[in-house]
Amino acid sequence: MSQNESFAPQRLLVIGGGPGGYEAALVAATLGADVTLIERQGLGGSAVLTDVVPSKTLIASADTMNRFSEAPALGIRTRKGDELVELEVNMDKVNRRLLRLAAEQSKDIRRSLEKAGVKVVDGTGKLLSAHTVQVTDADGLSYELEAEAVLLAVGAHPREIPTAAPDGERILNWTQLYRLETIPEHLVVVGSGVTGAEFASAYRGLGSRVTLVSSRDRVLPGEDEDAAQVLEDVFERRGLQVMPRSRAEAVERTEDGVVVTLNDGRKVAGSHCLMAVGSIPNTADLGLEAAGVRTTESGHIAVDGVSRTTAPNVYAAGDCTGVLPLASVAAMQGRIAIAHLMGDSVSPLKSHRVASNIFTSPEIATVGVTEAEIRAGKYQADVVMLKLGTNPRAKMMAVEDGFVKIFARKYSGTVIGGVVVGPRASELIFAVSLAVHNKIHVDSFADTFTVYPSLSGSLSEAARRLHVMPG
Repeated sequence: MSQNESFAPQRLLVIGGGPGGYEAALVAATLGADVTLIERQGLGGSAVLTDVVPSKTLIASADTMNRFSEAPALGIRTRKGDELVELEVNMDKVNRRLLRLAAEQSKDIRRSLEKAGVKVVDGTGKLLSAHTVQVTDADGLSYELEAEAVLLAVGAHPREIPTAAPDGERILNWTQLYRLETIPEHLVVVGSGVTGAEFASAYRGLGSRVTLVSSRDRVLPGEDEDAAQVLEDVFERRGLQVMPRSRAEAVERTEDGVVVTLNDGRKVAGSHCLMAVGSIPNTADLGLEAAGVRTTESGHIAVDGVSRTTAPNVYAAGDCTGVLPLASVAAMQGRIAIAHLMGDSVSPLKSHRVASNIFTSPEIATVGVTEAEIRAGKYQADVVMLKLGTNPRAKMMAVEDGFVKIFARKYSGTVIGGVVVGPRASELIFAVSLAVHNKIHVDSFADTFTVYPSLSGSLSEAARRLHVMPG
């Protein structure tokens, strides 16, 4: 990586208005830089317009359906007079709502940027050198802009298979799902990673029949095994079919649906197919070679811990770097880049401190080291897992699926990781994330008051069970 001394630039160009780009632009403008941001799709990028915001809004609707479907355990039924009423989803209204929220969020980001003094250009940018960007704006005008520094935050797009090219009607990628006016009768999801699992869970909750095609032996390969097993058990109970060790080779349209052909010759029929087979960084035709920016074999921009590329004063953030495909990581990379560039205090990105969440039902949240790393001998740690079924608040809520798990470094007793599976795991993981970030001892964690009854009480109890008597 370039070892140039950090300096305070007079002018910064940001290419890409997703979380990595707009967060960096806001910070730089606040610190006094002259910032121009170039974005072709809309402020917020795919995270706001086609990915995180719309998908999690869709999932919120699915969660409501799931809670109603399981309400009888709480003694609640929906009636109209003496008749039980079945819930139904207005898919068109759900999608119009989520697209409206995404558009509103994008407008809010633009207002925040302009209020901070950032100049926003609707168009595309291409590097001509480490300090020169060629801009083609929305009106077709082409011109060059000079700057002391450049930040690249161009994101990624869905990977496509030539034999299963999305048509936006029956064969879809995850950016096209929001055009559906009705619930898919039978959605075949190809890909059992985070995106595939989230949409499979959501559409089953909304009422679709769902088949999940997984090339691996389980859903969520690479995630915590206990968490993946809980999710598979829930999928089975809710009637979601998982096809493990099944690789899709092609998808074809039929008169009223699709047929997915697997590499062993088996076929799966459905009304719609979602292809969730990864993403590709938007680094083609960006002028990286001309500027001296190195890419990896996968096409991602190579960066170091403070987001520097191999070109002097050219930084990169977000999915185009391949570090971790999370909006929170993109934003952090952008902020770190600006802090380093402007000579502000900076701490390099540490991936083991990143908290992440999978928005399935139940949610799966993780932070810190993994149990797989502990089993492999990379870390020496004690592990305690408590099922949520033993938690008094969970019992009151009729929650049976899920657990909390905490990892404490052996001998020192500091919290180095954890997993939460259950409702609002994305909120519960914050306490564990704080403990990991600040190297809190399990005794201090356990001695911190929690509300009774609460789901967070299980975190405290797990830490308590990791106490070691002084020798």
